[in-house]
Amino acid sequence: MSALVTRHKFLDKHSLDRYPEQMHTRKMTMQRWLLLPEIVLATLLISLIGLSWPGGLHQVNAEPLPQVNHAVAIDLRVQDTESQADSLTRQEPGQLDQGRQSEAPRSSLQPSETAPASSIESPPLPALPVESAVSSEPLLDSSQQMTEQDAPLDTPPSLSHRTDGVAGTSGEPIYNIPIVRDQKVESHMRFFHTAIRDRFEMWLDRLGRYKPMVDRIFTEFDLPSDLVFLSLVESGFNPHARSRARATGPWQFMKGTALMYGLRVDQYVDERKDPYKSTVAAARYLRDLYDLFGAWPLAMAAYNAGEGKVQRALQKTNTESFWEIAQTKHIRRETKEYVPRIMAATIIARNPDQFGFSQEIPDAHDFEEVAVTRPLHFRDLAKVTGVSFEELRRLNPELLKDVTPPGDAEYHLKVPVGAKATVEEKLDQIPAWKPSVQMASKRKGRKEPPDQSAGWYKVRVGDNLATIAKRFRLSVHELKSKNHLTGQRIRPGDLLAVSR
Repeated sequence: MSALVTRHKFLDKHSLDRYPEQMHTRKMTMQRWLLLPEIVLATLLISLIGLSWPGGLHQVNAEPLPQVNHAVAIDLRVQDTESQADSLTRQEPGQLDQGRQSEAPRSSLQPSETAPASSIESPPLPALPVESAVSSEPLLDSSQQMTEQDAPLDTPPSLSHRTDGVAGTSGEPIYNIPIVRDQKVESHMRFFHTAIRDRFEMWLDRLGRYKPMVDRIFTEFDLPSDLVFLSLVESGFNPHARSRARATGPWQFMKGTALMYGLRVDQYVDERKDPYKSTVAAARYLRDLYDLFGAWPLAMAAYNAGEGKVQRALQKTNTESFWEIAQTKHIRRETKEYVPRIMAATIIARNPDQFGFSQEIPDAHDFEEVAVTRPLHFRDLAKVTGVSFEELRRLNPELLKDVTPPGDAEYHLKVPVGAKATVEEKLDQIPAWKPSVQMASKRKGRKEPPDQSAGWYKVRVGDNLATIAKRFRLSVHELKSKNHLTGQRIRPGDLLAVSR
């Protein structure tokens, strides 16, 4: 055991004596292998030095390289690399990025939404030169130009050009709502005129029928005419459009908002589908939203998400711009895309020829009204007067059952222009519509009315005979006798006769 220990001590001492020499040899070997690719590359570069640049690249007779001591070459290469690193370290920090900083693009102005009384709310970009301006983008006049020093520091780099309802050169459109053409807007534009081109062209054709009427209404409410293109995004101005959230009509009103703005919604009439009445309600709503937020992008976002959500987003982020809250998670993605989508639809609709859409103007939505004092079905009216059944349905989309409401003392029915005199002359010959009187039938284990006609009431949760009788000005005895009831028990879903 002692001999083994002595041998190990001898070996350790012998190894320690040769350790510096071994480490130096290993280090030199590793450096040679690591620098071998660089030596090959340097050899190629040296061979290229002999090429004649002014006269073109041509091959020359390369002389054989003299043999050199590789260990010396490696040491010289290492020293040259270290000297270059030292020179870079001694440079000032600003000198390293001087080239990149000189090539950095200038920032554009960030959209602002503080609108003056003229509905132009955002500070415009500096005017572009005529040679660089796109024909569909109006230029800014001299009164609305801003200098580079006026631009905020946190300008989004994606903003390329914006027009805020200002006039451009001759032949260019004049937008009267803020228009921002960035990557997101351009993406929606490509989607409209490429992915759903046929559908969007149908929307434009349909809107052309109603646009003169909408323009007149918006003028009365002092609204920008370009807001009409909001309806393209909502429904393609389809009176029969209905969303998954049950928003209905060309302006996609929810029932609560529709009732708040004076629209009638019941089992016979849904005025959210009426192009004229729903446009009046939409004008009032948009006017209120603009008065609340003072900026059209915020007003349009509130039209989609509701004014409460937009107000909370502004308060939580402590901002005043739609473009700022659009960068946060406080509004849904649908609302973030909603305003750029309207801008994209506006640009295409104002410049249809540039995107290959036809500019044929369809017949305007004109009509005459006839006062009807009893329920009339469209088929009976068409049979007697000769007016097209489909035309009656197109002019009166708010009548859900193709019949004038039975409970109304007078209803103004819309008929084609020129047909008013004929309809009024033959009005007495048209038979009155009588609803089919049916008791509640069983459907899926509960009683539901196949046709909730006038004079009938469907029992709801919480109803009783006393409340129903009071609502329809009947006594409980009369209500029971009309429905052949012997007791007080009624169930939700029962259909009760309530006519007097």
